[in-house]
Order: sequence, then structure tokens, then C-alpha cells
Amino acid sequence: MAVTEGRITAVGDDAAVRRAAGPDADVVDLDGATVLPGFVDTHPHLLHFGVIAEPLVDLADAVDHSDIAARITSRAQTTPVGEWIMTTPVGEPHYFLRRSYRDLAEGVLPDRVVLDRAAPHHPVFIQAWAPVIPNTCVLNSAGLQRLGIDRHTADRIGDVCVEKDTSGEPTGRLHGAVTLYYNNDDSMNSLLRRLPLLQPNAFEPGVIRAMRAANALGVTTVYEAHAMDFSHIELYRWLRSTDQLTVRVQCAPEAHIYGMPDDQPLDVNRLLTRLQRATDMVDRDDDMLRIDGITVGRGGSCHSGQLLMREPYRGPFGTMTTGRSFVPADTVEKIMRFCLESGLRLNMMIAGNGELATYLDQLERLDGPLRVGDRPWIVQHAAIAEPHQIMRLAALRLGLTTTMSFSWGKGKLFAERVGQHILEHLVPLQRFLDAGMTVGCGTDWGPKNVFEHLALAVEPRYGATGRPAATAGISRTEALAMWTRTAAEVLGWERIGSLVVDHHADLVVVDRNPLTCRLADLTDTRVLATMLGGRTVTGSMTDATASTTPAQSRRVTPA
Repeated sequence: MAVTEGRITAVGDDAAVRRAAGPDADVVDLDGATVLPGFVDTHPHLLHFGVIAEPLVDLADAVDHSDIAARITSRAQTTPVGEWIMTTPVGEPHYFLRRSYRDLAEGVLPDRVVLDRAAPHHPVFIQAWAPVIPNTCVLNSAGLQRLGIDRHTADRIGDVCVEKDTSGEPTGRLHGAVTLYYNNDDSMNSLLRRLPLLQPNAFEPGVIRAMRAANALGVTTVYEAHAMDFSHIELYRWLRSTDQLTVRVQCAPEAHIYGMPDDQPLDVNRLLTRLQRATDMVDRDDDMLRIDGITVGRGGSCHSGQLLMREPYRGPFGTMTTGRSFVPADTVEKIMRFCLESGLRLNMMIAGNGELATYLDQLERLDGPLRVGDRPWIVQHAAIAEPHQIMRLAALRLGLTTTMSFSWGKGKLFAERVGQHILEHLVPLQRFLDAGMTVGCGTDWGPKNVFEHLALAVEPRYGATGRPAATAGISRTEALAMWTRTAAEVLGWERIGSLVVDHHADLVVVDRNPLTCRLADLTDTRVLATMLGGRTVTGSMTDATASTTPAQSRRVTPA
């Protein structure tokens, strides 16, 4: 392969490519490594997860209470007295199936006494992250005092339980609907609004760190089209203007954002203003940052009881529910008609089968084509899709982004709360392909390892149990395409996703061939280097160099 000024200029046998590159090319021999197109993550929440985590004390791999206390004490030494010290949860985000606070030596999170010793002059908060509900978070004494929680506080407020010791004093642990987002509980949200959860000085470094982590996993393009506010897009614009992007980014703002504690109630007039603003900022031509479309979603997660299902299911606290709608169906139809008339692309966040049924009815009633310049509207997730619904989606020529995270992370949950019967409809990749749909994949809540997602697409499994899923797997070639070529097609982004002449030189060098290695070894694939537009953004392209001539504008990479 020959690369000139960030584009692939020749692909073929060694002699032909060397002739095309010319005698002054910088030659890199990868010594048997495998080259893949850069991965396209169609639902990473890169900005959100990066910004939330940036200012926090990292407890992901903490082993016991002493370890937790030591990390908090270290942060206290550099934090002004009286300011909040906040931490990540313990374990592997975001499902916490392979490891959680239950794997600490003590089997539980520390109480306020432990945290008071660690940081006697600071309020401390060990966070709980969605999509796990019920969950547990912890405050120290100063934190409890800041939030007005004491012995006189009721043992239960809404769906939040205040744990107390034998003397009636709060231990610092809160249980129930206590996650930072998508907790579906007004009382917890009122507490969370009093904490500095999203810190302005964390935005730029948080996104930069998240981009670097994505590069290290082989990701070169991301689709940020859920819960994106205009301010988030402006941050990406700033990073673009200062040449700090290490991934290509396509954004779509959300028509109505919900899920975070400080999100505003739906206002139809404000929504119409956002639709027009989204129309005015469309940019489909930039090579690094594209802004295209508007996203609308109505329901939330099964964990919180917000998933819009056709039949009632058991919520997180035992009551039956069919979910919660944050945007009325008739409002969604108005958004559809606006997009149809204006040419704005519509991205639809759809998870439950009840929600999908409503969307399908509305889409089929629309007059006019659903394509804008042969660029289809997009359904995000379709986490639970029945065969007849998939055929209707395909007939509408809708693009699809989905994720094996839902099957892996929520299979056991769906079986317990909805019923075993629903599992055959949970992320049915093979049925999407059989219907002729164009599918791109992403990580969403995780796991974040793209190669694990490839393995899960071939042999779908549920969480840490390793139990086979009810849906059929697909071939490795099909799975890889969903992370490269067809993901690019869903986004309508030309010249990415394939290693062909005139495409951007977005490359991943890995230590094995994911199409031929043992499936059991696929998850352990190591990324040796990631190249974005001919520029190495992680690892080194020259570690295995056989010969190097003075660097010019061209690079020959036999793979």
C-alpha cells in the first residue's frame, strides 16, 4: 500500500506499489502484522464518558477500602479545602459485570467513616453510573451535610434508600435509583444537581484523553449523535480549529436531551428552534468534523424502567411498566415532517419494540421519499426488533447503527424483567443482514474493545457468564464490515472504511489477522499502531521497519 499526503494512492503487489510510490518513498515493513481499515464507532459517547470521568479519582481497579482511601487522600492533597472530591465507581464500566464493588476484599463499598479518614476536610462522593439500577453510591460526612442528609432524613425518598447504622445515623451509602444519569428519580436528581458533575475545565482534556483511548483501540472515526447538545458540538469545532482531533467526528445534535439531572423539560417552541439551528449548521464536506442531522428519542433504558415496550415488564423496583416517554409520539411526527420538508437527516433512537412499532407506523404514513440525496435516515439501536419489524425497517431503506453491548450487557436483565421470550429479538444482527439492511456497529456502554465486539457478533454471549445468546451470529467478514465499510455507508461518509485507492489513509496495524486467528484469541488482539490520514496517532509504524530511507511524503506499507 502506498500513502501520499494522507490518501491511499496504490494497493497491490509489492513491486507495483513500489513503482507507484517512487524511489524516494519511506518504506516500512510490518514484518507479518495485519493492516485493517480504521474502525468506525457509530455510538461511543466519547465526549460524554470522557468529560464525566476526567476530573474523577479512578477507582476502577481498586482492591479494598484501604486502596480507595489512599487514592482519595492523594487527591485531597492537591484539592482546595472544601471542594468536592468525586470518584468513579469500582469495577469495569459500564455494566460492571466482570468486576464491581462486590469484588472488593470487603465485598461492599466503604462507608462515611472510611471516607472521613481519607479526606476529613473535603466532601467526597463515590459515584454510581448507569445503566445499572438499583445501584449504590457513597458520601462522606461532609458530603452528607452538603446535601442535607442526616438522621432526620427519611429512610426512603422516592426510589432512593438512605442506609443507616444501628444508632440511626446515615452510613453514607445510598441505594436504589442513584446513578448519575437515567435514574428516573426526581429526588435523586435534586441531590445530583447540587454537585459539580460536569466541570467546564474537564471538557477539553476529557475529550482529548477519550480520543487517545479510542485510537489505542484502533478507532479513527466516531459518530456522536446521542445526547449531543450544541455546546458539545462547539467543543468539537474548537478541537478541529486547533488541530487537536485524533479521530474523525460526525455529530448530530439532539432535539430534546434527557437523562442528566439538569436537563430541561420538553418545550415545543425550544425544540423547533433547535431543529432550525441543526439545519443551519449542517456540514457534510469537512474531512475531520461533520455535522449532519437531528436526533430524536422517546424512551430510555430497561435498567431504569424507561424502555418503551409493547407489553408490561418488571421495572427496577418490582412495579410493572411499559416504559416512559420523554417526547410525545405526535411531537416526533412533527419532527419527521420538518426533516422531510427541510432535507435535514433524522436519526431515531429506538430501543424497545413498542417504541419501534410507533415509529414504523409514523414513518410509513409519511408522504415523500425518505432519502435526501440518497442519504438515508438512521435508526440507532433497534435493540429489540422482531422479524416483521425488521422487514418494515428494510422496506423504508433506513440505515442502522447498533451494538453487541446490549446483548452482552443486558441479556440476563432482559430475561429477568421482560422474559426469556424476548432474547431471540435482542440485537438480531443476522436478521438485519438477511433483510438487506446496511448496518454499522458501536460500543455505546461497552465493553470498549472493538475486537471483543467482533467476537460477540460471531458468537453472541451474555455478560461475564459466557452463556451463548439466543440470536444467531454472523461471519467475521460481516462483523468487520460493520465496524468499517458499512459503518461508513450508514454515515454517508465517503473515502473512509476501506483500504482502496483515494480513500483516507486511516489504518490499524494489529498483531494477528482477525479473520483467521482462533476466535478465542480474537478479543486479545493488540493494536500496534493507528494511523489517521497518514499520521500515526498511537503506537509506532516503524517498530518493525526493515528499511528506511529519508522521509518524504510517501510511505510504502506492505502488509
